[in-house]
This record gives sequence, structure tokens and C-alpha cells, in this order.
Amino acid sequence: MRTLSQSLHRLRWNPISVLRGGILLFLSLVALVRVAAEPASERTYSDVEYGQAAGESLLLDVHVPDGKGPLPIANYVHGGGWTGGDKANSDDAPVLDLLTRANFTCFSINYRLAPEHRWPACIQDVQTAIRWVKTNATRYKGDPSRIALIGYSAGGHLASFAGTIVDDSVRVQAVVGFAPLTDFVQELPKRGNILGRAQRGLLNRPEALTPESVGMLRALSPINHIRAGLPPFLILHGDADGSVSYEQSIIFQKKLRDEGVRCDLITLPGAPHRLTQWTLNLPDYADRVSAWLDEVLGRRETEGE
Repeated sequence: MRTLSQSLHRLRWNPISVLRGGILLFLSLVALVRVAAEPASERTYSDVEYGQAAGESLLLDVHVPDGKGPLPIANYVHGGGWTGGDKANSDDAPVLDLLTRANFTCFSINYRLAPEHRWPACIQDVQTAIRWVKTNATRYKGDPSRIALIGYSAGGHLASFAGTIVDDSVRVQAVVGFAPLTDFVQELPKRGNILGRAQRGLLNRPEALTPESVGMLRALSPINHIRAGLPPFLILHGDADGSVSYEQSIIFQKKLRDEGVRCDLITLPGAPHRLTQWTLNLPDYADRVSAWLDEVLGRRETEGE
């Protein structure tokens, strides 16, 4: 049995042991700082600030897949009629899952919503997010030279609009719209030639149409900003969409092609607006989107290893 004097002897202060312990503690703290500063693989980073506007913090989520980078990038813009929605919407989950399985570093962004923030606040935030991603992509294994801008519904409108902006700082290499609204004027007869709730919130205009309102609708319609030299577009649209007319995507595709811009259209037979139901109408649509992105953005042999 250990004597009391032996136990006390073991408890005596040993400067060498203390020094070693201090060094180990310091190295451990350095390692923890590195982990916090350098994103690891197979992780999601929530509520990362990409900017500030009108006193609000602008946030995004980053989904970093496993695999060796640099990986292609997807900037995702959620739907919600410009007045609602969130970067983690359950309605948008199929697209985020598609992009993760396709081995993209995905930045899912929030933007300021109407009616508290009118147009052009939302599109300004999308541009801010693109610039931030280009600057910070490499921290998340992303390749800033291969960016696809992707959006659903109202987010599809914002992605399509941003894809037409003449500004190299926000230029991307591909645009994908899931049931995007591309022509606000075209849909007016369907709405009884009045402004719907979402449009009223976005523009702060009365329900009754005025020449000024029509001019504003034309100005924020992506179809009116098409020109040669735009990045390739991919549109997905259900031909039974009751919210955004399928005909808009047909006309949008034709106008892009008339300007020499590549635009491919995937039609989902009998599909409604809600994309959570699309696999019932076209089970392989996610694979087709992934293949299109691989073709347009290119893949490297090291990706996914």
C-alpha cells in the first residue's frame, strides 16, 4: 500500500511537467482555432453572414459535400412569392438534396422579403451573395470559376433576372430555373388584369393596373433583358403548373435561342407548380439536371474522391 509520504511526494510541483502540460494545452487551442476557421468536409454551416443591408444581417447556409475539391458551386435562391420562404424551406429540399448528391458546394441564401423590403431589395441581395461566394468559395472547397445560379418559383425569377445583369462581378457560368416566373405581363390576363397579392407586396402598387405598374412589371421581367452573350440556361417546368404558366418557359427558351444563348427546357408532363411532387411525373428529372450541369460546368477526375 502506498504510504502517505509517497503520495505527497507524487503531488509535489514539477516544473517540467507543468511546462509540458502548457505546451500541450497551447497546441490543443491552436488546433481548435484551425477547426473553427477552416470548414471541414461533409458539413453544413448555418446562418453564415454574407452581408448587411437596411440594418439586417443577410444570411446563407453552406452545404459542403465529401470529396476532394475544388467543387462546382450552386447558389440557390428559395421560392415563396418574394414575401415569404426561407433558405431551409421544406419545399426547396428536393433541389438542395439534388445538388448535394451531385457533389456541389451549395450556398442557399436568404434575401430581404416584401412588403417590408420592396423591389429591388431582393435582387440586390442575390447580387451581394454572388459576390460574397466568389470571394469566399475556396474556404468551402468551391471553385469560383464554376458557379450555377439556381432558383425555384420566385427564386427562379430572381436567378433568371440576375443571370441577365451586365456586371462581371455577378456573372455566373450557368442558370437553372425551376418553374421560374419570367414575364409578369404575360400572366396578367390569367390574373384578371390586376396585380396579385405577391406583386402588390413586391412593388407597393394598388391592385388596379396603371401604366406605371405595367412599366414596372416589364422592367423586372427577365424576358425583357435577354441579349447575346448570356450564360447557358436550363428551365424545368410542369405543363400543368397552375401558378406560373408553362407557356412562359417555352417563350423564354425561344427568345434566348434567338439571341444565340443556349437554353434547354425539361418538361414535366402533368406536373403542378409544387416541385416536391415532381418525381411522380418525371422520376429521373434530378439525374437530368445533374447531367446538364456536369456538361455545362465540366467535371474533374479528382472530384468525389
